[in-house]
Amino acid sequence: MSQSRITRQRIWERLKGVARADTRFHMNFADFIPDFDGVEAATDRIEALAAFRGCRLAFVTPDNSTTELRRRLIAARVPMVTATYNIQRGFLYLAPDAVPEGAEPYAAWLDGIEHFAKPVTLEDIAALGRFDFMATGASAVSVDGVRFGKGHGFFDLEWGMFTDLGLARDTTPVAAIVHDVQVVEDHLQMNETDIPVDLIATPTRLIRVERPGRRPRGVKWELLTTQEIQQIPPLSELARIRGVA
Repeated sequence: MSQSRITRQRIWERLKGVARADTRFHMNFADFIPDFDGVEAATDRIEALAAFRGCRLAFVTPDNSTTELRRRLIAARVPMVTATYNIQRGFLYLAPDAVPEGAEPYAAWLDGIEHFAKPVTLEDIAALGRFDFMATGASAVSVDGVRFGKGHGFFDLEWGMFTDLGLARDTTPVAAIVHDVQVVEDHLQMNETDIPVDLIATPTRLIRVERPGRRPRGVKWELLTTQEIQQIPPLSELARIRGVA
């Protein structure tokens, strides 16, 4: 069993005591990244950042733990891009004037954002400009910024697509919102596709990560099968743009 799989299993056991169940996936953490008790305090730490206050375009993953952050971005009228579940239907763009006042809590949930946002291609996102801030959930994250998701690598793929098109750069701040039980105190070895985060926000602290080097850039096409590329519309779009067979 791989180190990342062992870490996930250990953290998932701890999460059962603090996680908020999903309406569809219950406590099956292999299918979703959960919201948790204290997420409001963790999000307070993100909201206090200069990167949040100066953000003109954000990317936020569709994790349950980022719901409160999405609500606050909507309330602040910050344009936002998110992904559909497992990127199966690509990306969504939520314009700053798309949500009526008072509907922010509903719009922050995945069903709500589907109602107010519009589907966008990578070309559409490129027309919006670069992301100023990116946020994600995690199954676990180490103190040196190594993030473990559900095990499918969707955030790594999103980062690869965005950096390929210049929508995100090595200097783009990336934050993870997690519970304290999800923070791994060990220093872990990154693989070639791991996207380390700069900030880890928990209910009790904000960890600023000192990255030893640059993040990976672009999509590692050689690691993907033709079927995987065809199943994710933005990957298929980028493959056509780049002439990937």
